Amino acid sequence: MNRKHGRTSGWLKVWCVLVVIWLMAPILVIIPLSFSDTQSFKFPPEGWSLRWYSKFFSDPAWSEALVTSLVIAVLVMIVTTIIGTAAAYAVDRGNLPGKNAVSALLLAPMIIPGIVTAVAILGVFIRWNLNGTLLGFVLAHTVIALPFTFVAITASLRSFDRKLERAATSLGGDPWYTFRRVTLPLVLPGVLSGAVFAFVTSLDEVVIALYLQTPDLRTLPVQMFNSVTIDVDPTIAAASTIILVVTTAAILLPQLLKRTKTTR
Repeated sequence: MNRKHGRTSGWLKVWCVLVVIWLMAPILVIIPLSFSDTQSFKFPPEGWSLRWYSKFFSDPAWSEALVTSLVIAVLVMIVTTIIGTAAAYAVDRGNLPGKNAVSALLLAPMIIPGIVTAVAILGVFIRWNLNGTLLGFVLAHTVIALPFTFVAITASLRSFDRKLERAATSLGGDPWYTFRRVTLPLVLPGVLSGAVFAFVTSLDEVVIALYLQTPDLRTLPVQMFNSVTIDVDPTIAAASTIILVVTTAAILLPQLLKRTKTTR
């Protein structure tokens, strides 16, 4: 029995390693290509250079798209975290009628195909004159990022002992004081995770951005899409590497902060 279990465990480890290699392969290719010194996608590169990073930051089309994406992602993260926290708390703690319907409505953007959501948002935004505006991008990205924040915060709310809230209430704390001093600190890891998901979702979103873009307002994924369809050069590899670094840092930062806090 132990021999069979050990054999199964060994195959499982091999399978996990193969999956990791399969997932990491594009990253291991795209990063070296961003340092190529030739205008080609030959792998491995024949020489090494920072010319494509220099072009990325010196070309207004790329640098402005990066700044636009970061600004939109930060605004979406703030708005989505506030709305997601309030919605999760209301659904989990409140006496709302039709909680299941409300939860399904909040999670609907995860189920509906992106192209359907994009067309619907475009139709509404044209009527409201929000197409091609910063506010329009923030609202549209908030719609698709909210489900991830809602799920993360709801999971945190359901995983801690509610006796702590009742104890604070019995000691004279009003609902707002209890939420601010007891509930929020306990669910803060979930709130931070939801904020990171919102930031990454907005930063990587391309389908809706393709519909809302204008020549003056364009996100980095849209600029990358246009670069692929018009003129392919390793600048897009540099852009992909930058997005990879930013999203990885956004995901790892809360974990590092949590570990530092635990150590202290």
